Amino acid sequence: MILAAVLLQAAAPQKMEIVEGNPASPVKVQIFEDLQCSDCAAFRRLLDEKILPRFGKQVAFVHRDFPLPKHGWARQAAMAGRWVYERNAEAGILFRQQILAEQNNISVESLPKWLLEFAARNKLDEKGILDSVKDARLAAAVERDYQSAVGRGISKVPTVYTAGVPLVETILFDDLVRAIENALTK
Repeated sequence: MILAAVLLQAAAPQKMEIVEGNPASPVKVQIFEDLQCSDCAAFRRLLDEKILPRFGKQVAFVHRDFPLPKHGWARQAAMAGRWVYERNAEAGILFRQQILAEQNNISVESLPKWLLEFAARNKLDEKGILDSVKDARLAAAVERDYQSAVGRGISKVPTVYTAGVPLVETILFDDLVRAIENALTK
């Protein structure tokens, strides 16, 4: 009976959160993003240049995948990004940074080449990263994030929640700072 419970637990899909900053923080900023979205790329720059240096030690920034149906390679990129994060959290964050920064040079046809190059640069299994875009477990994890967003009424990216306060699409530095500071003082 105990063995069966252990086997079921091991077979159950793991809820994997992609977190940067302080994962132990009670303050969580949830970021629903699409790796093919130009507004998400702009938000990523804001996060890297201003928000993480200021709040990274105090706040957990939790990434949620919300690949928009209109973006041809976003879902596969989200799956590959989760695969990378499972192997190496630092490389998983680097993956998100780089694919968002280089999204204008990526297409449905060139994504596999980009994934192979990323894997080679980061000493990851090249076959593994290519296989990740067909992995049912990773597809289910991305779909859980997507359905969670739909359930919240999210239709645009990025959407960022801080202490229940949503910021949508064009996220201004001052608005996000105010929301984070309010959450930190509660």
